[in-house]
Amino acid sequence: MATQFYSKRNLQFLLYEVFDAQSLTQYEYYQDHARETFDMVLDSAEQIAEKYLKPLLTEMDRKEPQLVDGKIKIHEGMFPILKKFGEDGWINAGFSYDEGGQQIPSTVLGAAAFIFQAANYSSSVFPFLTSGAANLIRSFGSEELKNTFTPKMYTGEWQGTMALTEPDAGSSLSDITTTAEPTENENIYKIKGQKIYISAGDHDGCDNVIHLMLAKIKGGPAGAKGISLFVVPQKRLEDIGDRESGLLSEYRTPKTEHRTTNIEHRLTNNDVITAGVYHKMGYKGAPIAHLMVGSNDNTFGYLVGEPHKGLSYMFQMMNEARIGVGMNAAAIGTAAFYASLEYAKERPQGRVISDKDITKPQVQIIRHADVKRMLLFQKAVVEGSLSLLVHCSMLSDLAHVTEGEEKENYDLLLDLLTPIAKTYPSEMCCLTTSAAVQILGGAGYTTDFPVEQFYREARIHPIHEGTTAIHGLDLLGRKIILKNGKSLTLLVAEIMKTIEQANQHETLKPHAATLMKYLGKTDTVTKHLLSLAGKDLEIFLSDATLYLELFGNVTIAWQWLVQGIKATEALQAGASGDDANFYQGKIHTLRYFYEYELVKVESLMKRLLSEDNVTVEMRGEWF
Repeated sequence: MATQFYSKRNLQFLLYEVFDAQSLTQYEYYQDHARETFDMVLDSAEQIAEKYLKPLLTEMDRKEPQLVDGKIKIHEGMFPILKKFGEDGWINAGFSYDEGGQQIPSTVLGAAAFIFQAANYSSSVFPFLTSGAANLIRSFGSEELKNTFTPKMYTGEWQGTMALTEPDAGSSLSDITTTAEPTENENIYKIKGQKIYISAGDHDGCDNVIHLMLAKIKGGPAGAKGISLFVVPQKRLEDIGDRESGLLSEYRTPKTEHRTTNIEHRLTNNDVITAGVYHKMGYKGAPIAHLMVGSNDNTFGYLVGEPHKGLSYMFQMMNEARIGVGMNAAAIGTAAFYASLEYAKERPQGRVISDKDITKPQVQIIRHADVKRMLLFQKAVVEGSLSLLVHCSMLSDLAHVTEGEEKENYDLLLDLLTPIAKTYPSEMCCLTTSAAVQILGGAGYTTDFPVEQFYREARIHPIHEGTTAIHGLDLLGRKIILKNGKSLTLLVAEIMKTIEQANQHETLKPHAATLMKYLGKTDTVTKHLLSLAGKDLEIFLSDATLYLELFGNVTIAWQWLVQGIKATEALQAGASGDDANFYQGKIHTLRYFYEYELVKVESLMKRLLSEDNVTVEMRGEWF
C-alpha cells in the first residue's frame, strides 16, 4: 500500500497562501480561532486517518457489508471509528457554540474531510451523512425535533441519512410515490413506501438510524410542489406510560422543554424494514440499503418545517453534499495519484529513448515522458479540483458571516460554481484513476495494489447527488440566467481580476492571454445557446452536459492561474529547497493544463455552435 495518500503541503498552500483561510477569523463568528486552531483540526484529522481509516482501506473493500437476519452488518473496524468521530465532536464541529458545536469554518472542516476521504472513502461517509441530516433538522425542524433527535446524532450513537430515491424516481423526484397520511397530531404522519440506494440506511454500528425522508402528503399538490420532508427514525422514541399511541410525545411550543428529557423512554420498532443491501462496484465498505417503509402500517414520521416545502429544504443538504461529492472524488483521485507517483519513482523499466545501450541499467519509469504526462494529468485535475472546492468552501463561510449585497454575491457565486465543483472532479477523476492504473500497467489491474480500488470507487461520483446530466441542465437552464445573469457577471469579474494580476508577471502573461481568449469564446457559446432558449427548449438543453464540461475546463484553468500567481510570487521572493520544488511543480502543472487540457474545449465549442441537432433528431427505433 502506498505510504502517501495526500499532500499536506498542497493543502496548506491552498488554505493559507491562495485563499487566506485565516482571514475568516476577523469575523465575530470565527474570532475565537486562528491558524493554530485550524492546524490542530487538520493534524487531528491526519492522525485519525493514519491510525483508524487508512489501515482498513483494502479490508473494508474485501469484506463488504452483508444483510443478516434483517440487519446490515458492517466491518467491525468501523465501530471504533464511529465512536471516535462522535467523541471528538466531528459531526457538529461546524455548528454554533449554543448547539454544542465549535464554529469551525466549513473551509477547514472540508479540508479535514478531504484527508479522511483520501485515506478511506467508505469509512469517511458515515459521520458526514449524519452531520448533513442533523443540519436539516436544526435548520428547519421544531425545537421538539432538535431536542429529540440531534443530541444522539452529534455523538454518533444515531446515524443520519437522506432518503430520496425510489425504484421509479431517481433524478425525477417529483415522481416519488412514498405517502404521508395525517394523524390526529398535525405534526405526525403515517409514512408508506420504499426507498432505494440509501447510504448508511441501516447498519449495526449505531443504535438508531434517522432518515430525512421525502414523501407526499395525501391530498397535496401534484409533482414537486407536493413533496414534504419528514424525520422517519428506524426506531421511534416511545414514552413509558404513553404506549397506547406509541408515538413521540405531543409537540409543545418551541419554548417548552421536551418532556421526554426527564422521563423514562425507550426505542421501539418504527416499521422501517431493511429489504436488502446493494453490492457495488466500489465504495464497498459503506452499506447502501433498500428500505420498505410502513409495510405493517406502523411507520410514523415527524414533519420538518411546513408541508409541501420538503424539496426546497432537502436542497440545502443536497447542495452541501454536492460540494462534498466533488471533494470525495478529488480525494480518491489524489490517493490514486500518490500511489502511482510512488510506483513510478520505484519501478525500473526500459531506458531513456535516446539511449540505446542495453548494457546500462534500466531507469525508473518516471523518467519517461509519457509517464510524466499521465502523472501531470492526474496532478492537474486533482489539485485544480481541490483549489475550486476550497474556494467554494470559502464562499460558503463568507456568505455565513456577511449580510446584504455582499452575502448575496457570495451566495450567487457559490450557487453558480456548485455544479462545476461537483461534476468536474467527479467526471475527471474517473479518468485520472484510470491513468493511475495505466502507470502501474499489469500490476495496476491486480488487487495487489490499491489503484484498481480507487478506479472502481471513483465511478460513483458522476452518479450520486445528481447525475452529470442533471447538473448540466441546472447550469445552463437555471444558474446562468439566475437574477438576469448576475452570478455569471460576478464570476467573469473574478476571472478578469485574476487575469489582471497574472499580467503583472511576464512568465504568466501568455497564460493570462489564453484564458482571456477562452473566456471570450465561452461568452460567445453562452449567448448562442441562450438565443435558442425561446425557440426550441429541447435543442437549447440537448448539449447541456457538454456546456458543463466546457465551463468546467475554463473554470479549472482559472483556478490554475490563481495558483500560478501565488507560486510565481513565492519563487520571486526567493523560495528555495523543497519549497522551490513545490512551486516549480505548480508552474509546470499550470503549463500542462493550458497545453493539454484547456485546448480540448475547442472541439466542445465547435460542437456547441453547430446547427446539426443529431441527438434531438435521432429516434429510438433507429438504434
